Amino acid sequence: MKLRTLLASLAILVLSTGVAFAVTNFQVKTGEFDPTNTFLVQSEWLDGIGCPTNGKISLDGTTTTPYADPGCPTGDTSDTSNRGLLLAKTGATGNVASAVAELSGVQGTILTELGYDIRKPGSAADARGSHCGAGAPRFNVVTQDNVTHFVGCNSPLATVTAASTGWLRLRWTSAQLLAAGIATNAQVKTITIVFDEGQDTGPDNFGLAVLDNIDVNGMLTGTGQSAVGNNGNGNGNGKDKKDKNHGNNGNHGNGNGDNDNDNDDQGDDD
Repeated sequence: MKLRTLLASLAILVLSTGVAFAVTNFQVKTGEFDPTNTFLVQSEWLDGIGCPTNGKISLDGTTTTPYADPGCPTGDTSDTSNRGLLLAKTGATGNVASAVAELSGVQGTILTELGYDIRKPGSAADARGSHCGAGAPRFNVVTQDNVTHFVGCNSPLATVTAASTGWLRLRWTSAQLLAAGIATNAQVKTITIVFDEGQDTGPDNFGLAVLDNIDVNGMLTGTGQSAVGNNGNGNGNGKDKKDKNHGNNGNHGNGNGDNDNDNDDQGDDD
């Protein structure tokens, strides 16, 4: 009887752990935080700008041949139009506005991996291609203790698992997420991608990034839906790294473009 009870307890433990780690499906919905209607930010899934995994090209205008980019050896099989996630902020970083993309279906997850493909050659520090700063594009990960953790494009530094002349596949594993303050047993409350660094932020001074194949624990999403109109009343997950008041008012915030991912700020409460 004791052995049977022990085995039952172990089975429950294994099942509960599996539920916490599992991500069977999640969605990425775009929107904008623009409370004063500056119309200087944009977040949108667009056809034809993603990283082609099982694509095709035509060299004669009549026939096609298979085409794949080595920067994305795997992809979202449901994406049939090579969609990519456009995130843009025009003008000054100090403008309180941001492009955002909210991940749904991740609540309760214990993170082992986060990542995305970014349209950029060379390395994350390269001035060419999409903007990849310490503050944007970044994951805002809110854990169940209501603490927001920031995982910026180059802070903490991600591992490049695939690369080409046009794309980088960036991955943050458990050790790198721990460096961002996310404990290995912490459960997720919300995850939001925030882009709030404008054209005055170097080294590219571009104010724009194209992402694809958003990764949560190895599950890839390369397409999504767009919100209707500007999102001026979000859930606070786009809050400013430097000013928690932007998050506390229930809105998506602005990161003020600081290229330092200060650990002191990573403990800000929602």
